[in-house]
Amino acid sequence: MAQRVTIRRVEDIHDAAVALHEMSQTRGFRVAACDDISSKEPMIDADGAIINGEIFGWMADGERWWEDTRLALNSPLPRACRYESEPFWCNEHGMFGRWRNEYLEEMDLTDFRKRSLCHAAIMVPIHLPFGQIGSVSFTPLDKDLTDLSEPFEKHADLMAAMTRRFIAGYVMVMRTKRRIPADCMLSKREVECLRWAAIGKTDKEISMILDRSHATIRYHIHRAGEKLDAVNRSQTIFKAGQLGYLGASD
Repeated sequence: MAQRVTIRRVEDIHDAAVALHEMSQTRGFRVAACDDISSKEPMIDADGAIINGEIFGWMADGERWWEDTRLALNSPLPRACRYESEPFWCNEHGMFGRWRNEYLEEMDLTDFRKRSLCHAAIMVPIHLPFGQIGSVSFTPLDKDLTDLSEPFEKHADLMAAMTRRFIAGYVMVMRTKRRIPADCMLSKREVECLRWAAIGKTDKEISMILDRSHATIRYHIHRAGEKLDAVNRSQTIFKAGQLGYLGASD
């Protein structure tokens, strides 16, 4: 099954999507996939057909969810994928995963069905390189089924493995732009300066914290920007964060 959903070239997208669709259908679910919740571009195959419509079958009135450009901001489902990297299931009563996640517990689920366009779903967040986040949902074919605890325990690991393989392959063959230089290596001092800058410290404040001259701090941040091909301080911090140099925010 992993081979069937693997995408190595653009021409593989259609058949891999069909395999993912069949896998979800045989387990009683409909699949909906998004490779980048920050993008307005729908996922397509080599012929330009929209995967979620032509293959996954979201064609009826009110089902063409990718046409709602505000969905990633308003729906609790893709928003939750920003705060969790492992599969979870959800309904109007809450979001449930393999461990407690306070971020998900504090999410507003008011009008859940209207805002999420479903009664319940198993969600697979897909955190990709450079800060890209994909989101795949599995909604039950039985619309009366809202407690997904049992199917989650039974199918979530398989769903996660297959969708991560599918989305990762899709992104690799469809990526056309390179925004970050390859093999970029920052020095320990550059990273240290950027970590302080990322939490709002000025160059003068960083120089006091690290007991280095103001000019030295400016040099390290400027040098990091050159390595990251950044146009200014803000973009330097952003790109360093995308590459994981800055770690999680405190």
